[in-house]
Amino acid sequence: MTHRTIALVAALLLSACASVPRTQPADQFFARLQALCGQRFAGRVVTTDPADASFAGKPLVMQVRECSATEVRIPFTVGEDRSRTWVITRTAAGLRLKHDHRHPDGTEDAISQYGGDTVAPGAAGRQAFPADAFSRTLFLAKGNPVSIDNIWAVEIEPGVLFAYELRRPNRHFRVEFDLGKPL
Repeated sequence: MTHRTIALVAALLLSACASVPRTQPADQFFARLQALCGQRFAGRVVTTDPADASFAGKPLVMQVRECSATEVRIPFTVGEDRSRTWVITRTAAGLRLKHDHRHPDGTEDAISQYGGDTVAPGAAGRQAFPADAFSRTLFLAKGNPVSIDNIWAVEIEPGVLFAYELRRPNRHFRVEFDLGKPL
């Protein structure tokens, strides 16, 4: 082989390597989430904070639906209350979680669209979302200053578990859904 041929082959191999996108944890997580599209799962609160009493004894159901390449909407019902939807969206830097709260007539609640963006790569099985500036402003305006330090997390262990979690000082809420038993 001539030097020119070797250089050409090397250049082609290097360009092929450069064009293969590296899969990021957020991409892997989003793929796990999309694999659940169209399915419903029962859940249970696994934390014991007294603030969780309103969820106690009520059926908890999540449904992964309205899936696109950039967004997944997950309605979360507590008993007959269908007001909550978790919305996970791809961003240029990672993922965003928002909470879409609606009244029974479909109008948006005054406390809605709060959440945050990932600020760290996270893992294929867990992504964390600290409260963003919009959420902190909303919480302060609505008289809920303890929520400005909220960090939400979502976990997915395929075939086993989907978990939604909220943490802040003196508060921990976690609900887990059994992915081994779709409804």
